[in-house]
Amino acid sequence: MKRKRLDRDLWGFGNFPYYQMRTDCDDFHGLAALIRQTDGEYCYWDPAKAGKMAVCGKGMIWLQLVPDGRNCLITIMLLPEKKITGGVEYPYSVSGWYVDVIEKLEYDEDGVAAFVDKYLDVIFTPQGDVLVDDREELDEAYKTGELSAEQYQNALEEGDKIVRDYCTDIAATEQWSCRLWKYVEERIQAGDAGKLAGKKA
Repeated sequence: MKRKRLDRDLWGFGNFPYYQMRTDCDDFHGLAALIRQTDGEYCYWDPAKAGKMAVCGKGMIWLQLVPDGRNCLITIMLLPEKKITGGVEYPYSVSGWYVDVIEKLEYDEDGVAAFVDKYLDVIFTPQGDVLVDDREELDEAYKTGELSAEQYQNALEEGDKIVRDYCTDIAATEQWSCRLWKYVEERIQAGDAGKLAGKKA
């Protein structure tokens, strides 16, 4: 299993403004981390229904969420385009979601959160695409003994929960995502969330 930091330094995001905070509100309890992508060419995936899903690029924001009591990391990919959802207009719209099934959450010496990735992922879009990815990698890790039977079964169960909880009503998930983004942004603007040392403004 690979260990990855939430500032996504391996993606080349290490110098982008990065914030993380404990979050407790009506919509969410857990860790929230936000990356502002201040540079970079746009990269896209091509899911069947959406046709084109922006993943990263200048002006985009990634809001990453680790809910309490769950073994997943939800990455909400936000585009700087106005969107009305749930009767509210937001200056950003959701391009898509990427949810990692994880083994655990840790913290490095500089305070940045990191997660141990447990292979299975769920990717979905506002247009209704739902893809469970990397199942073969999960199966292989179990066959080679890297994962125990319990770890393997827990990963499958978490994958099922992700689909049930976030993909059954994607319109509701989109509204939830936008509300959380707004909440986190307000916390940042109020100075209630730390921009971790070493990250450029």
